[in-house]
Amino acid sequence: MNLDQITQQYLELFPGDLSGNPMQRQTPKVVFSTAKIAHFENPELIISNEKLSEEIGLGKIEKQEDLDFLNAKYLPSNVKTYATAYAGHQFGNWAGQLGDGRAIFAGEIKNDQGLKSEIQWKGAGATPYSRHADGRGVLRSSVREYLMSEAMFHLGIPTTRALSLSFSGEQVVRDMLYDGNAAYEKGAVMTRTAPSFLRFGHFELLSAQGEIETLQQLTDFTIENYFPEIDSDSPNKYADFFKTVSEKTADMIVDWFRVGFVHGVMNTDNMSILGLTIDYGPFSFLDEYDLNFTPNTTDLPGRRYAFGNQAKIAQWNLWQLANALFSLIKDESILENILNDFNTNFWIKHDEMMAKKFGFDKVQEGDDEIFTSAQQVMQDLEIDYTLFFNKLETYSDDIDFKIHFKEVFYSRTTEEQFEKLKEFLTLYQNRLAKNSISKTDSLNLMKANNPKFIVRNYLLFECINELNEGKKDLLTKLLIALENPYEEIYPEFSVKRPNLYDGQTGCSTLSCSS
Repeated sequence: MNLDQITQQYLELFPGDLSGNPMQRQTPKVVFSTAKIAHFENPELIISNEKLSEEIGLGKIEKQEDLDFLNAKYLPSNVKTYATAYAGHQFGNWAGQLGDGRAIFAGEIKNDQGLKSEIQWKGAGATPYSRHADGRGVLRSSVREYLMSEAMFHLGIPTTRALSLSFSGEQVVRDMLYDGNAAYEKGAVMTRTAPSFLRFGHFELLSAQGEIETLQQLTDFTIENYFPEIDSDSPNKYADFFKTVSEKTADMIVDWFRVGFVHGVMNTDNMSILGLTIDYGPFSFLDEYDLNFTPNTTDLPGRRYAFGNQAKIAQWNLWQLANALFSLIKDESILENILNDFNTNFWIKHDEMMAKKFGFDKVQEGDDEIFTSAQQVMQDLEIDYTLFFNKLETYSDDIDFKIHFKEVFYSRTTEEQFEKLKEFLTLYQNRLAKNSISKTDSLNLMKANNPKFIVRNYLLFECINELNEGKKDLLTKLLIALENPYEEIYPEFSVKRPNLYDGQTGCSTLSCSS
């Protein structure tokens, strides 16, 4: 691996605490603090993503030192590790300084095309921002993030990526549901990468501290490095920056709706400035369609981060970013217009996305009725979101719809409910007849936008249990399936959640510590 090519711009460009002191504390007036990795004594690699490693410029794992680096056991002399400070609104409340509590940066690397990627470990030790925690990771949450971040990438959704996953060789104490029942779990460490891990919270912190000069410096750095479409010499560059962040965020949420992804904890510190899906915690794909579904036990009973609320919360989070950037933009009307446009633009993009899922040539007048009717039928009849669209692809009037759709229901279906489904299917078939594209083109649209495979929580649950027993068979199959989500590689995965996992802790619902 090209470890000698890793650099640390942050340490050179921004004010930081260089003491290396891991004591958890407030660090005013700095953007980062140096932090040491754990140097685990007996880590064991579970899996590595060598293709990604080569793509970002790190290269192949060729030496023991390369493996030790991924396992947070070894550092080359050029790597100076650090954690960044940020703030955030958590569940709608200002939380003040937060920061990288379980993440430690190695720095960034450029590939042959000059594209930069940041590299960090998750679970490699405590930082000043660990908030009375140990900075360690557990196998359970690390497996979930590794597999889901890679699944989202192959679904075509902007996301952070996973480079490697390892047993740390330690036992870690965790209270999985915050209910006082702490227990030992296998420790794990993963390396992950992204063009940047900058969050809304980085800008919020500097604004809240009144560090306007550093805020401007960070914003200029972000524009120059990650937003080439913005003229860095324009007097309107900060407004253009906020508008672009708003658009990227809307695009990401539309994609979440397309595949039925529920993030579970959309705090502002978990919102990427680049519109990436970041910080995989109590997430879930939808099994049965439910706009009120939240996989996060910490989000109950309010369900702030439920599936159907994600666009509204994204806009709320953008309001907080707008407040943070106001000292640079200095025009309320510009910010208000961008924020108001978010809602309009989101729903236009949402309907265009839904049209593709249904195989429509474009959004026509009356299609909103189709979309609303489909949502109502799926919710009322407890229909599996992914399987429903898969079955629509192969449905025609000459097929017995009761037999064709029988495997998509999570509860016993009455004749009255079947009648509701039949009414929708008639409405849908009539709309398909108005398409200006061929049936083949319509079907291709559906196949390109409706995954055959999603990483369901029960599969992750089973995979984690197997890994705890030293088995990797399911992990191997899941990796193949998630790399080909629009194909049915393993038919046994193209089924609804088994009944035995209904309400299973760590499967249907999780906590923020998951």
